[in-house]
Amino acid sequence: MTVGLRSLKAVITKDRTYNLSRCRLSQNSKDPIAAHLGLSRAALERATQDAGLLAAARKIADVVILALRAGNKLLIIGNGGSAADAQHIAAEIIGRYKQDRPAYAAIALTTDTSALTAIANDYGFEQVFARQVAGLGRRGDVLLALSTSGRSPNVLAALRTARERGLATVGFTGSQGETLGALCDHLLVAPSDDTPVIQQIHLAVAHGICEAIEQALMREARGK
Repeated sequence: MTVGLRSLKAVITKDRTYNLSRCRLSQNSKDPIAAHLGLSRAALERATQDAGLLAAARKIADVVILALRAGNKLLIIGNGGSAADAQHIAAEIIGRYKQDRPAYAAIALTTDTSALTAIANDYGFEQVFARQVAGLGRRGDVLLALSTSGRSPNVLAALRTARERGLATVGFTGSQGETLGALCDHLLVAPSDDTPVIQQIHLAVAHGICEAIEQALMREARGK
C-alpha cells in the first residue's frame, strides 16, 4: 500500500512518541549529558597540565615513529570500548590522520572474528591477543595495549608475549593501572578512574600522537 507524504506526516504527528515537548531532560538540573561533559572537560584540562603525561605521550610518539621509520609495525589491543579505540587508532595510521602520505603499518588485533573465536575456543579468551602477537609480532615492532583498568588478563598475557619476542611495549591505562604498567616499557596514565573519561583521554592523546607521527615522517619525506 502506498502512503502519500501528507498521510505519512499525519501518522507521525498523531504518534505522540515523536513529540519532543514531552522530553524533560533539558529541564533537569542534574542533566547527565552536561555532567559528563563537565567531567570530560575537567579531566582533559588535568591531562593538559600533567607534565608526566605529556612527557610520556611524547616519548611514545618517538617510539612509534622510530618503529615505523624502520619498516616495523604497530600492533594495538584492547577490550570493549578500548577495542574500538584500537581500531580507530590503527585506521588513523594506516589510512591517514590529516595529511595525504604513505601508509604506515598499524594493525588492531581486535577485528578478525574468526581468529578471535578460534583462539578463544581452543586456548581460552586470555590468549586471544597473545596468540596473535606471537604470530604477527617481530622484534622492533611496538605493541600498544589499551586497558582502562590495567587488569585485563588477555591484555596482560599479550604484553608478556610481546616482551618475550622483543617488541617494545606501550600501555594506556587509568589511575588504577599499576598491574599493566609493570609490563610496559612506556606507560601513559589518564588522570581518572572513570572508564568513559579514561577512554576519551586515551583517544585525545592518541590523536596527538598520530599528528606527531605524520608531522615527523612527512617532514623527513619532504627532506629527501
